[in-house]
Amino acid sequence: MAKVLVLYYSTYGHIETMANAVAEGVREAGAEVVVKRVPETVSEEIARNAHFKLDQAAPVATVDELPDYDAIIFGAPTRFGTVASQMRSFIDQTGGLWFAGKLVGKVGSVFTSTATQHGGQESTILGFIPTLMHHGMVVVGLPYAFAGQMNMDEITGGSPYGASTLAKGDGSRQPSENELAGARFQGKHVAEIAKKLHG
Repeated sequence: MAKVLVLYYSTYGHIETMANAVAEGVREAGAEVVVKRVPETVSEEIARNAHFKLDQAAPVATVDELPDYDAIIFGAPTRFGTVASQMRSFIDQTGGLWFAGKLVGKVGSVFTSTATQHGGQESTILGFIPTLMHHGMVVVGLPYAFAGQMNMDEITGGSPYGASTLAKGDGSRQPSENELAGARFQGKHVAEIAKKLHG
């Protein structure tokens, strides 16, 4: 059975919700899934004052456990058109894994959240993919087999690079059913490919 890690950072809960949908898709594919988050890098005082969602149930991951999985699906919000610094800080600690080739051949995938339609959904994912490739991972996106990407009847996230959601400038918009469906599809798709690659 393939073992998949959904590794995320969520400030206000949007990516946490998407991560759980991704995990549902992984389970649907018959793979084992673990949902974890990366450590917060701002102080608790700053987080509370900025109304961060501090009651997230997922345990905090460690860099050393990443090689234990056949696939890793990364989720993080956009900050100024690129991945949030909390996720970047975690990934920047994987030099030892890179040096030893510990992630070579594993499946890697990315999903994100932005405040606006054109706030960096694609640039965040595309900017993160080179990191996966430097690690020798097999990059998997969200193919157009997920027909929800073609939805023009509503504002919605999603691209062939990965699932995404729109949070609105004040964070009041929650992931739509179409966006959650994209996240589930991506989780299932990644798990199915991991099963083929790793048995």
